[in-house]
Amino acid sequence: MKKVLYFFSIILFISCSKDEPFSIPGTVSPNPDADVDVQDFMWKAMNYWYFWQNQVPDLADDRFVNTPEGIEAYTNFLSSEENPADFFDNRLLFEEDRFSFYNEDYRVLTQSLSGISRSNGLEFGLVRFQSGQNLFGYVRYIVPGSNAATKDIQRGELFSGVDGQTLNLDNYIQLLFGENNDYTLNMAEFVDGALAPSDKEVSLTKEEALSENPVFISKSFLINGENIGYLMYNQFTNEYDDDLYTAIENLKTAGITNLIIDLRYNPGGSVNTTRLLASMIYDTNTDNLFLRKRYNDKLQPEFSKERLEVYFADKVGNREINSLNLSKVYVLTSASSASASELLINSLEPYMDVIQIGDVTRGKNEFSTTLVDDRDNSYLYTPSRINHINPNVQWAIQPLLGRNENAEGFSDFTNGLIPDIQLKEDLQNLGILGDQNEPLLARAIQEITGSTGKRDFTVKRPANIMSSSKLFSPLSDRMIDDTHY
Repeated sequence: MKKVLYFFSIILFISCSKDEPFSIPGTVSPNPDADVDVQDFMWKAMNYWYFWQNQVPDLADDRFVNTPEGIEAYTNFLSSEENPADFFDNRLLFEEDRFSFYNEDYRVLTQSLSGISRSNGLEFGLVRFQSGQNLFGYVRYIVPGSNAATKDIQRGELFSGVDGQTLNLDNYIQLLFGENNDYTLNMAEFVDGALAPSDKEVSLTKEEALSENPVFISKSFLINGENIGYLMYNQFTNEYDDDLYTAIENLKTAGITNLIIDLRYNPGGSVNTTRLLASMIYDTNTDNLFLRKRYNDKLQPEFSKERLEVYFADKVGNREINSLNLSKVYVLTSASSASASELLINSLEPYMDVIQIGDVTRGKNEFSTTLVDDRDNSYLYTPSRINHINPNVQWAIQPLLGRNENAEGFSDFTNGLIPDIQLKEDLQNLGILGDQNEPLLARAIQEITGSTGKRDFTVKRPANIMSSSKLFSPLSDRMIDDTHY
């Protein structure tokens, strides 16, 4: 079993195994004259679903009682924060929870979880310069068909400022990820080990509803008698399951006997897509357990085995999966590999040899789901029930609900998954993605072919990222469990 280091969360879209919603225990209601409908929804939903419910005193089942005094106390508690966002953050969250979040419009939240966002298509990492306050960015890749794809900018280029302001820890979020639709990157380069501004500038525009096909590269190599498949997959987005299916089918047709999955920039996404990819790689035996869910102590006994356990798949939609039936797979990771990426590794390990190459993953092992004020459906967001959502409460919350265990019962990777072969990306030698000489891909090929040659994998300037564009993407650190059973 692989050792681990960091922390990671997961998003879960829950489908009920019964026709009837789960029963929500009766709880006290606030004074109807108080303007606390949103806070009331948040408290009741968190009291029932939250993974750490029993460790937050204000969420205790007996915290408020249905008496005149109890109603007053409950109303005063809900009114303690006028802004529902502050109420959620300050009164309901467990101190170790870094990943639960909310949105004042459930439509915006659910669209973002489908991988649709406002973006210029430039994917980059951010690094602190010499451990100071200033930052610089390096281009990882560019989304095809995006605004950035029309500009003179490419992988490996550096930038140190935006709109004439030097990037630092205090301003980078506002400059790069704020409400501004347009910004100009001030490019830079290394000169004698120091970061120096260049004369180049690149102006970019964020576009509404930019959707990225996560199947970024799919190809095969014949090297030293080994037929090697390579798939760079940049997020687990179920809207592109057909593209993923086609990519694997093409690799199978090509006769590959080895597979390298590149998840170095993959922040997570759909649990069902993760299950489908695992089945395409390993096997389609639907008796093999893919994961087991663990909820809070109040909910766990309430759910059936069918609800808690998810198995490998034999179909994508109506199409049979022609599995590669591999006994070993090579996975490229970085500190940006998170959630569903980690789930793929963790859930395959009981069944096959997973050789992880790269950097320690982010470490997010909790799942969550979208909750809205649909009380007859146990607060679960269900697209077909949007007319049942309280019209006075359009907020949605996305709290952590539990952890996913693999077939061996392992889920403790809050510190990240440690690679078998550690190799960070080198800012001075990023290489071309999909080229067999790109360092991480080349190291995996070397492991497959057993050919050491004279290749030097020394990293001269490691990409020790402190943030990235992916961390601000809709699916960052998410594992959306959209499995139906």
